[in-house]
Amino acid sequence: MTIRPITIHGEPVLHRRAAEVETIDGEIRQLVEDMYQTMDAAHGVGLAAPQIGVGLRIFTYAYPDSGAAPPRGVLINPALRLIGKVSRNPPDPDEETEGCLSVPGYGFPLTRSGHVEVSGLDLDGTVRRFEATGWFARIMQHEYDHLDGYLYVNRLDQKWTRRWKKAMKKEGWTEPGNTWMPGVDTDPFGHDDTED
Repeated sequence: MTIRPITIHGEPVLHRRAAEVETIDGEIRQLVEDMYQTMDAAHGVGLAAPQIGVGLRIFTYAYPDSGAAPPRGVLINPALRLIGKVSRNPPDPDEETEGCLSVPGYGFPLTRSGHVEVSGLDLDGTVRRFEATGWFARIMQHEYDHLDGYLYVNRLDQKWTRRWKKAMKKEGWTEPGNTWMPGVDTDPFGHDDTED
């Protein structure tokens, strides 16, 4: 198992649709183990394969309040269906701010559906299907978006898009080649900070 570098916004693999997994073999199993290791080292609640530079339709997640779904899992070639409507109201910065390991250190508000149905294959090739609500539904939509070449910052409203574009230019994330290494680099979300 290997912790892999996480790609940052300018990397092309993050902005194109990932390819379907044809066969779940040893290479895919190793990739998923690496994804779990990387997600855990980054203190993430989800990680999509494109975030470690692999353009395949796979994501892992870890969320204890997952309801009927396993609290930790992988979905291969997933499908997602919105059940709850997406509000047209502006997002609430206190309740709806997302972050992303590929936009390290930043968070912006985004309105999402509060109820989705997700299905996909596990590592045994068994179809898994479940509904997700609340924050878990947000995680599912966020990770699924990665597989279609979208980052959550691509979905922000006009006000937050302006702020994101300023941050992106300031950080130099308009070009490929930027990564960060969980467990080695300073955690951009402050998880390394310890209280005395």
